Amino acid sequence: MTFPSRFALTSLLLTASVASPSNTPLDTAPTRTRTYYIAADPVDWNYVPGGRDEIEGRPYVDSAFFSGAKPHPVSAVYRKMLYREYTDSTFHTLKLRPAEWEHLGFLGPLIRGVVGDTIRVVFRNNGDRPYSVHPHGVLYDKSSEGVPYNDGTAGPEKADDGVPPGRTHVYVWPVPERAGPGPMDGSSVMWMYHSHIDEVRDINTGLFGPMIITARGKARPDGSPNDVDREIVAAFMQVEENDSWFSKRNVPRPDSTSKARPIPNPSEVQAGYPWYVKFTINGFIHGSMPLSALTVRRGQRVRWYLMSSTNDFDVHAPHWHGNTALIAGMRTDVASLNFMGMAVADMVPDNIGTWLFHCHVSFHNAAGMAIRYRVTP
Repeated sequence: MTFPSRFALTSLLLTASVASPSNTPLDTAPTRTRTYYIAADPVDWNYVPGGRDEIEGRPYVDSAFFSGAKPHPVSAVYRKMLYREYTDSTFHTLKLRPAEWEHLGFLGPLIRGVVGDTIRVVFRNNGDRPYSVHPHGVLYDKSSEGVPYNDGTAGPEKADDGVPPGRTHVYVWPVPERAGPGPMDGSSVMWMYHSHIDEVRDINTGLFGPMIITARGKARPDGSPNDVDREIVAAFMQVEENDSWFSKRNVPRPDSTSKARPIPNPSEVQAGYPWYVKFTINGFIHGSMPLSALTVRRGQRVRWYLMSSTNDFDVHAPHWHGNTALIAGMRTDVASLNFMGMAVADMVPDNIGTWLFHCHVSFHNAAGMAIRYRVTP
């Protein structure tokens, strides 16, 4: 009797293990090219829309609140450069962000892919200096990397490195299996994309967004995982406005008397870090994310995609009050994010109410890195 080789047996086992739930081989699952029209746009972003600290349940006011003088509302508006999605290559009409994704705040549009797909990003730079789009996780060649460095390339392979103001570049990213879920992952994983010409200043200016990759055979037509009812992206970001390309406009100088510039809030001052450094979740501070944007139902299969950014204290401990989640099979209510970290947490909420979701690094929380989520029946 002739036995199959070890290699043949391994191949058979791998083929069986990756078959879809319907027993349809993955290599027959449909693939597609998903095209996104994304521009870098100058935008005035309000870190506290509505002018209220909803964690404390009071107006977002200036430092006079603690000095005995009459407090008054202050501005939390900063000029940013943000990724925004458009309907087509004319870049005339912004694509409406669906209600379930309003919580993305100042993050770029969600980019989706399924293993086997190709992601195509038509990028328009509406700024006044070069910007780019650099992805994590997916496959790219030198014409779609979006990073300038001495890599031995020239000509068309350098056009992606920095897109000049008013120009357009097409980035093409195939989605191989190694960009999808690994052995301990669920049906989808997250990556990020960002401008990478001057990584420090580009990201602090606002050019940062999420990308979700779903396993082949486990996706709906829109690319979302078919075993999840609701997806939520939460970026815990320390934003250094003093390192933004708009810092001269946004951060008051000692000799400035302009009342139009942002003014510190007392809690941010007392946190012991410069008040123009914003400890945000998706660009919201002090609970200012509208509660309607982060409402889930009891019993829903909710997948949280968590990520952090690049600055000095971008090490975070996301903590859910009221409910627990599974991360890599472990039950917890606190995640751990290192610099540019990414994690996926699956939750089936069972506790109705309005709950705190915040960073458990003490001074991050004190400086405003907290929002609320709501669980309804």
